[in-house]
Amino acid sequence: MAESKLTHRLTIPLCAVLLAGVFLLCVCAGSVAIPLGETLSVIRRALLGEEVTGSAAAILLRVRLPRVCCVALSGAALSLCGAAMQGLLRNPLADGSTLGVSAGASLGAVASLAFDLTLPAVPMAGTMAMAMLFAFLSLLLILSLAFTLDRSFSTHSIILIGIIFSMFASALMSLVISFAGEKIKSITFWTIGSLSGASWQQAGILLAALCLASLVLMRLWRELNAFAVGEENARAVGISVRAVKLTVLIVVSVLIGVCVSVGGTISFVGLVMPHIARMLVGPNHRRLLPASMYAGAVFLLLADLAARTLLSPIELSIGVVTSLVGAVAFVWIFRATKGGRR
Repeated sequence: MAESKLTHRLTIPLCAVLLAGVFLLCVCAGSVAIPLGETLSVIRRALLGEEVTGSAAAILLRVRLPRVCCVALSGAALSLCGAAMQGLLRNPLADGSTLGVSAGASLGAVASLAFDLTLPAVPMAGTMAMAMLFAFLSLLLILSLAFTLDRSFSTHSIILIGIIFSMFASALMSLVISFAGEKIKSITFWTIGSLSGASWQQAGILLAALCLASLVLMRLWRELNAFAVGEENARAVGISVRAVKLTVLIVVSVLIGVCVSVGGTISFVGLVMPHIARMLVGPNHRRLLPASMYAGAVFLLLADLAARTLLSPIELSIGVVTSLVGAVAFVWIFRATKGGRR
């Protein structure tokens, strides 16, 4: 027992070290490989405010570093949302997109790309702004429907409404795409996930959203532990079930909306990585939530590296890589957990 507790305590620091190593690997590797020493020198000089010139510095500071930062932050955010939703809904198939907000965000982005829709006087007007706007409107609609149809906000009602809304939004996306004309290629590439055009501004937005969301969710780790046992258990220990459920759903939906607005729809990260983290640190959300963030960041960094380098100079969509690897990983996890119960 003592050895198991020690292993769990060491897992988080080891995950942090692994993340740092994978991050540096992804910054150095690519169509143009940059030595580790030169990479660290460029980063150090840039942090100190010194002038950095040369092709390697341009690649690192303008292209690769903002992209790698966005990838790591997106992976951490998607996995955090998945872990929170799986605990809240007691459903191993739940992730951040279960509520349907990601489908709404995708609809907004697709409409922006197809019809050149923008929001006047908004600094980040365009695809990102429309995705975030549609994510917010989708959240309002879904929560309103859930409250109207079932004032108890039961888990089954939330999942059902989320599935129905996702199907409705997908149908609308198909309708929009049919009128997109020559823009179908860019829309298709975006809807299956891509962070190729990531910027420092987007990294800053992701970082702010992730910090706020993780602070809220980490404060609710006891409540999520109670929900993982059952809603009746949560009520029995004095938890305000409706308030906690609304808080988690809103925080997860906002974070998913930001992720989709930056990188499009990236599948399986929020579904698979919390299961991996749970196998490493156990079901306690105090450890599970940070472990999920580390696992999601590492997984998406490696997926992006594979997308950039496997068929270089052709770049794959990151969503294709996560779907292929994630589907196989989920089958393996399902088999391993079933085998452990026998």
